[in-house]
Amino acid sequence: MAANKKSQGKALKKLILLTHSHPNSIVSDQFRTIRANLHFLTKEKTCKLILITSPETGEGKSTTAANLAVSMAQQKERILLIDANLRDPAIPDIFNIPNNGGLTDILIDEESFEEVVHQNRIENLDILTSGSVLSHFVELLGNQKMKNLLTTLSAFYDTILIDAPSVLTSPETRVLSTYCEGVILILKRGKTKIEKIEEAKRVLDIAEAKLVGVVMNEK
Repeated sequence: MAANKKSQGKALKKLILLTHSHPNSIVSDQFRTIRANLHFLTKEKTCKLILITSPETGEGKSTTAANLAVSMAQQKERILLIDANLRDPAIPDIFNIPNNGGLTDILIDEESFEEVVHQNRIENLDILTSGSVLSHFVELLGNQKMKNLLTTLSAFYDTILIDAPSVLTSPETRVLSTYCEGVILILKRGKTKIEKIEEAKRVLDIAEAKLVGVVMNEK
């Protein structure tokens, strides 16, 4: 039974990370289109800091962030994917990597970036997991140290994608959006309500964040 569950888990990860397991699929083509559009919208930037969020939870933003990161890396760009969802991190499960050191550990001066970054099996893609579980999310991600970290890392990557918590439930996402050149809002067909989309847009406008695109998930 345990072996069967393990096999099911691996199969699920392959389905989630389709840009890696099925690079010629229709879904992979859709992510290449998103990648191309994003490149066009931010072409004047030497390094692009892009925040990926959603109005609420369960709308597929982590899966979208992971697949977009892989798609960009396949283009021979050097990509860093940061899991800034300290409340409910999903990136370690998607890539099957440990989360015993990461973003929070850097911000509290316990680890260096070089000690916790993951150079995984996908060429050109580095991953920074969320790290140790802490409670003061807003203070940690909204301080000058986080801003300085992103500025420093920008010199080493073509694009940095930040998988952030949902914008309507997590105030730290609003702060993070001010550090980025663009925000992508993830919606889910049949789930995300119009009023929540409008509210998310208002929140991002108040934060003076730049909404560069919206992605609609079908499932």
